Amino acid sequence: MSKRVLCLLFPGFEEIETITPIDLLRRAGVEVVVASLTGEKWVAGRCNVTVQADAALADVAEQEFDLFLIPGGPGIKAVRADGRAARLAQAYSQAGKPVAAICAAPTVLQDAGLLAGKRFTSHAGVLPELPESRVQERVVEDGNLITSRGAATSVEFSLALVRRLCGEAMVAEVAKGIMA
Repeated sequence: MSKRVLCLLFPGFEEIETITPIDLLRRAGVEVVVASLTGEKWVAGRCNVTVQADAALADVAEQEFDLFLIPGGPGIKAVRADGRAARLAQAYSQAGKPVAAICAAPTVLQDAGLLAGKRFTSHAGVLPELPESRVQERVVEDGNLITSRGAATSVEFSLALVRRLCGEAMVAEVAKGIMA
């Protein structure tokens, strides 16, 4: 059975941090459901690249997925205010499923109470909130948490997600295909 990933999409998402994992996971044969936080079908990112969601988060949040992916971007403030992403991250963590967050999105993991005693990284811009962040590290995995610094680390982050769900052989195949 194919692995499934729930990828959050919200106004002001960071395009590279969203599209790169979707692309590389799909190349690996993973079903990625892109779920709009607002329920809008078309969602504009931080650089006004508009992406079509597969579904509204409200319609798919209760479905079974193997990993929850939270991209970063300036829109993360609204994601945090909404609260659903933090609750989903808690539920995935409690079920022993991986939660992945990049850039400013580890702040959602903080809201969910998942960072205490964990190694993680994030964008340097959120260091005031996440002083324990290992911003010098590009991708950090600790248990079922997978975090990354930002747009420039999106390929490494995405390959870590492929590795977690599909194994090393698939990482090699996908990496070869994109000449990583």
